[in-house]
Amino acid sequence: MSVDTDPQQSLTISGMPMSSPLKDVRALSRQMVGHFVAHVAPCGTMPRGTIAGDVTTITRVCLEFAVSMLDGRDLPEKVRRVEAAAEGWAREGVPIDTIHHSLSEGFKIGLELVVSKATAQDYDNLLGGVRVFMEIIETLTARVSRAYVRELRAVAGEHHTAAQTLTSALLGGHSTSTMAQECGIAVAERYLVLALAIPGHPGESDPRLDATVVARRKLRRVQAELAVWCGESVLSLLSTDGGTVLLPEGALDDAGIEELVPRLSRAAQVGVTACLVEAPTAAIPHAADQAHELLDMVQRIEVVPGLYRFDEFALEYQLTRPGPGRDSLGALLSPLDEYPELLETLQRHIANNLNRQRTARMMHIHTNTVDYRLRRIANLTGFDPAKASGLWYLRSALVARTYR
Repeated sequence: MSVDTDPQQSLTISGMPMSSPLKDVRALSRQMVGHFVAHVAPCGTMPRGTIAGDVTTITRVCLEFAVSMLDGRDLPEKVRRVEAAAEGWAREGVPIDTIHHSLSEGFKIGLELVVSKATAQDYDNLLGGVRVFMEIIETLTARVSRAYVRELRAVAGEHHTAAQTLTSALLGGHSTSTMAQECGIAVAERYLVLALAIPGHPGESDPRLDATVVARRKLRRVQAELAVWCGESVLSLLSTDGGTVLLPEGALDDAGIEELVPRLSRAAQVGVTACLVEAPTAAIPHAADQAHELLDMVQRIEVVPGLYRFDEFALEYQLTRPGPGRDSLGALLSPLDEYPELLETLQRHIANNLNRQRTARMMHIHTNTVDYRLRRIANLTGFDPAKASGLWYLRSALVARTYR
């Protein structure tokens, strides 16, 4: 098959239309596709039928568009066909860099054919031809990118909605088989259930910035880091201030789990706090409740951001259950009601894992002042935070007090 030419040509090479070497689009498209398979790595792994069909067809369409542009004509329907192909490649997961690399390689071949017989007398026409080639590449690259991204967003939106529906079903204890098929995510037998707290970004309180935009960007960074670090099997229901993450058991090793929260904190640009409870799939609703109750507790006692497991705070968690024991423990700190600086020092000191220097820095006081206040606390309450037994009661009292 050949493309008909316009009888009036303004760009010529050695007296012939510049588009002449590209006219046999069928033969040239097969040659180009063979080059793609040999030199553009991902193309070599595509199914043979796809190579012989869609890829060859679209290569021919691109050549037809190039010929028409060199001949001074525009074929909008050709560009629309390329856009439709880009949408299909987005759905099939063909990397966009592979598409752009193939376009670039194809135009290198075409340009070499066009200029191969050029002489010094063709200089002006060559400049004009290069400008047209640049316009062709710019048009196709922009339209392909736009169509690809548009379709990718639509696919990602559908997957995100289906994944959110599956997450909601798991958290609600409902049947998930149909939903799992729809979003292509297998339901695991056991999950790590994480309750996340994401503090406000400093930009959210900056009057010069749109707080909603800053918060949404923070959330998108956290979601992107989750996907990168945990893979497609991770499920989450998150808002700008936190939420729930379901991670299939075995998706990350112990080191990966420990690294997860620091990575999310770096992505959010604020300290993220997470509480983890392991559970079989059927027990996810109860585990999520436990994880969020534990998260609420560690936030009340103002621990430093990080990852906390249920077994680390099992005793403190039990102290939060209603009853006379909780009420009695909470009353142990009543003598400090008149000394808020002592209560704050105790909270900070325990939250900082008894690190006097860190507590002093956070409160902008000397370490000797920290020591003095801890001694005052011992005198007023009867429990010495420097001793294990006293510290146990004071820590327990702090937990219970936040629920009074």
